[in-house]
Amino acid sequence: MVGAKPLEKLYLNMKKILIIGAGAMGSAFSLPCVENLNKVTLIGTHLETKIINKLKKNRFHPSLKKLLPQKVVIKNYKYLDAELKKKPNYIVIAVSSKGIDWVCEKLIKNYQGRYSLILLTKGLAKFKNRLITISTKINNLFKKNKLPYQDITSIKGPCLAVGLINKVRTSTVIANKKIKNALKVSKLISTNYYKSEVSKDINGVETLGAIKNIYAMLIGASKGLSGSNLPKKIREKYFHNTSSSLFRDALLEMKNFSKKMKGLPETAYGLAGLGDLYVSIAGGRNSMLGYYLGVGRKYSDIKKNIMKKITTEGSDLAIEFGPIIKKNYKKKDFPIMFALINSICKNKILKIEW
Repeated sequence: MVGAKPLEKLYLNMKKILIIGAGAMGSAFSLPCVENLNKVTLIGTHLETKIINKLKKNRFHPSLKKLLPQKVVIKNYKYLDAELKKKPNYIVIAVSSKGIDWVCEKLIKNYQGRYSLILLTKGLAKFKNRLITISTKINNLFKKNKLPYQDITSIKGPCLAVGLINKVRTSTVIANKKIKNALKVSKLISTNYYKSEVSKDINGVETLGAIKNIYAMLIGASKGLSGSNLPKKIREKYFHNTSSSLFRDALLEMKNFSKKMKGLPETAYGLAGLGDLYVSIAGGRNSMLGYYLGVGRKYSDIKKNIMKKITTEGSDLAIEFGPIIKKNYKKKDFPIMFALINSICKNKILKIEW
């Protein structure tokens, strides 16, 4: 429209965005989407009915402890088929890795043409006894149903959902095999507090976003691993020598693992690798589990008596994919990853060979 005012131009560029998954990250992601004047619908999965009911009542998200924007339309999963038939411009997948099959089943059932998918899910998948990325799994499921590959953009990096919903300055990496499509998504969601860089290395970005939780546990174990014969006071105060060493080893292994998954090794030094690893160490649950492993507690004891109701993505990844990793890769290439996998899968005390 010739002579359109800046605000009018923004409305002309408005896109319909459907977010599937009302957990912390999917819900927080609605904020930059709606603040860019997009039409946003947030729809819960069949496991999120309670959250959706609470959101519809007062818009207060129980995990984020924050009200969602008024302009975000909130719906129950029963409306998913109807929303997909409206042909949204972008569909954001914000479910756990275990929910990917359910989402794809819905997408395939309601298929009317190629989707533009934005993937927030972190994790890996199995295919013929080897590891693949979540985006590869999605396209494999479409191919199995004789449908074409879908356009998938993956957003990863150091972004805690609570920080995002509170507009804490955040940087992420937006990956798509076609850079022009990554740039389109970047323009769609970027704000003065939510910045992004783009990459065509979707394999590396997704891989690093998954395995960094394993390494967060290892670095979290550094207090205990700093010296078993040292007084607790010394270990607690001067463990940084050990954590720095483990951080360096973690980054090298992440780079090599990314390469094994057909990613670019240099991606490990960016937001999806080093950046996300740093936040995971500082932010939380995986690092906490690592601390207890480091001081000599066994995994089953920790989960039973200390972290019973706390989800730790790193340990879940180790349990699900540890056997495949040990079968397909060599211990000499990933010594600290193998040490962590053995500790969790075999319920043994964590030991690192220095």
